[in-house]
Amino acid sequence: MAQQAYVTETDSSGSGPERQESGLRRLQSRLVSGWRGDPRIWRRGIVLAALAAILALVMGLHARIPNAIGNLGSLTETFLPWLGLFIPVLLLLALLRKSATALIALLIPAIVWLNLFGGQLSDKTGTGGDLTVATHNVNADNTDPSGTAQDVAASGADVVALEELTADAVPTYEKALASTYKYHSVQGTVGLWSKYPLSGVRAVDIKLGWTRAMRAAVTTPAGQVAVYVAHLPSVRVKMEAGFTARQRDKSANALGEAIADEPLHKAVLLGDLNGTMNDRALRAVTAQMRSTQGASGSGMGFSWPASFPMARIDQIMVKGVEPMSSWTLPATGSDHLPVAARVKVDTSAS
Repeated sequence: MAQQAYVTETDSSGSGPERQESGLRRLQSRLVSGWRGDPRIWRRGIVLAALAAILALVMGLHARIPNAIGNLGSLTETFLPWLGLFIPVLLLLALLRKSATALIALLIPAIVWLNLFGGQLSDKTGTGGDLTVATHNVNADNTDPSGTAQDVAASGADVVALEELTADAVPTYEKALASTYKYHSVQGTVGLWSKYPLSGVRAVDIKLGWTRAMRAAVTTPAGQVAVYVAHLPSVRVKMEAGFTARQRDKSANALGEAIADEPLHKAVLLGDLNGTMNDRALRAVTAQMRSTQGASGSGMGFSWPASFPMARIDQIMVKGVEPMSSWTLPATGSDHLPVAARVKVDTSAS
């Protein structure tokens, strides 16, 4: 009876954590055993090695992927960082397959990904700066515009840009922000709120037929800076047409021309550009301005969609001023996250 009780007790305890641990040990044993002395480790996994090479080519030569068919190049560049997720998947398959060839081949896409995005994994946030700016696509269907405005104002930004403003919601935003921002202007569906005086306010024609961009000179204690607010047209992914972005691309070119013609040396662009810094279609803008997130942020800084951010399409870009830090703000009632940055307008001492 004592022996029987001992066996029963042992069987019962083996059905819990010990069994799970045993399963993990078996998986580990399968992954690491059988490599030494097996000449087939070089012949197995040729397909996996080929997939690793293709992945490296797509990431490394993304600029060569043509846009002629469904804007495939821009679509790839929009979600380019996420291609790195294929690397651990291929790594696991290579280990299970016991393929030394595949493991070595995986070094290539890993190096390419790190070369493209490794710098964004580090924290480049600095201290100082004399102007804090923020931008937020508030979403036309936002059911809490007052709360959204208060959330953005709570960031402490000196200058705030809002996009996708509706005529019905504008008075709510104006009322909610009035106590914090003495100066403001709304042009079409975009607006700018500032603690400092605005001058030279005008709409910017981005070839849409209605106003979704504006420019104003903000007179800060550190000097005058031109601030552009823009909401470029949306893009769509359609089965029959691919990544449709022709109007967005046309507007990006027009916005780039306006910024290039800006008479002030210092300029800041705030807005929803419906594209990432990797997207070649935004080259008219990105070629002449720096991303605050890329220069002084921590991590990727994804801003859309707010429920599970996958891309940074809400941008803060600068020229003639020095980015010091950049970050995303907590979610509001919008489907975008607000983004903010601290910049140094007075660069004379730099």
